[in-house]
Amino acid sequence: MRRSLLNPILAFGALIILIIGISYVGNTIEGYVPPQKPQEITSISIGDTVTTGMDVVDDSKIRKVAFLYHPDYLNELFQTGNYLQAITGLLTGSIETPVSEFIGANISPQGIAQGFEGPGFLSVQGQQLVVTAPQTFVWGYKTTYTVGIKTSNGLEIRTGGKNGKVVNVISESDINNNTVPHDYVSVSTTKKWYSNADTGDYIIMDYSLNGFNDGRNPITPDNIKKFFGQSVVDYMENYPSGSPIMAYSGSQSETTVASYSESLGSYPEYGDAARSYNAKQFATGWNGTIIPPKTSSSGKLNIGYQPIADPNATSTGGYATHGVCPAGRSLRGAVTSLGLGLPSGMAWGELSVPYGVSPTEGIKIYNSQNYPIKILMWTEGSDSSTVIYTRIVKLG
Repeated sequence: MRRSLLNPILAFGALIILIIGISYVGNTIEGYVPPQKPQEITSISIGDTVTTGMDVVDDSKIRKVAFLYHPDYLNELFQTGNYLQAITGLLTGSIETPVSEFIGANISPQGIAQGFEGPGFLSVQGQQLVVTAPQTFVWGYKTTYTVGIKTSNGLEIRTGGKNGKVVNVISESDINNNTVPHDYVSVSTTKKWYSNADTGDYIIMDYSLNGFNDGRNPITPDNIKKFFGQSVVDYMENYPSGSPIMAYSGSQSETTVASYSESLGSYPEYGDAARSYNAKQFATGWNGTIIPPKTSSSGKLNIGYQPIADPNATSTGGYATHGVCPAGRSLRGAVTSLGLGLPSGMAWGELSVPYGVSPTEGIKIYNSQNYPIKILMWTEGSDSSTVIYTRIVKLG
């Protein structure tokens, strides 16, 4: 009887010693093996843009440990609803480290992005993987991405710029909507360019967003609409490469901080109807332009003006875009009354837009304020009675 009681006691004691020994060995091994870093378990790269509902953790990258070393992991897996991993750990004796050991703000125990609005981005804070929620304003810069280069073998498509990665080579006969980007350059334009280009010539076909103010990774053309919406794509199409692009605006207010107006006046020798048209085109070219703090922007691309004969316009072949100067004075007056400097490409005096300067692409405004601004321009009236209005709005 005494012997039968002794055996279970001895067995229990041996089990305790075994567990202590295993724990000691496990802790010793863990002391020699560096802990897994949060960036080693991600499903996307650190810095990539994230929206709610995205899975940011790759479970297959998480190390497994012996169940006896970390029995607490089993309970944690059950509590967070990771039943499959828990059961697998029981059956195999090797248990997956719970995701909760690696994650922090805005990530669920299942590794799903949650708890924020707008496009955040994946980052590491301390030893935790987190999703950084977007600031009120997020902006980047329109940057050349997809380039077509004429080669002896056909049209070579590269991503990442002229010296980027070759992703395809297309024969001239295969240039169509399915083989080349066509948001910025139409297929017919690409075909015409190719037939006239020399070997080695290149054409810019698509753009990415780079250099974000919050440090996130660049966004390729195919993801801009996904993360920021069609309106951002539309805005990008209207502005030159290198322009700052407001990709995201959170909850905000708009406050008028400067305004100015200028009358067109009458110069019949230049044709007041044509001058009025050019003034209205100038307003169209600048209306809606958003300039983030400490950045510069021009007006829109592809704004057409009516050339007007002028014997003084010797540098531009005897023609000028009269009518843009009163509009330029309106814009200049609003900009400088806000305390910003004279826009580059502009001049003081009546001739606000010098001969040879593009009224929209050739002028840049630097926003020295610490908040984004939006330029609103419009006209009222016609011919010599046209009045050009400019209003500058503070965002945020």
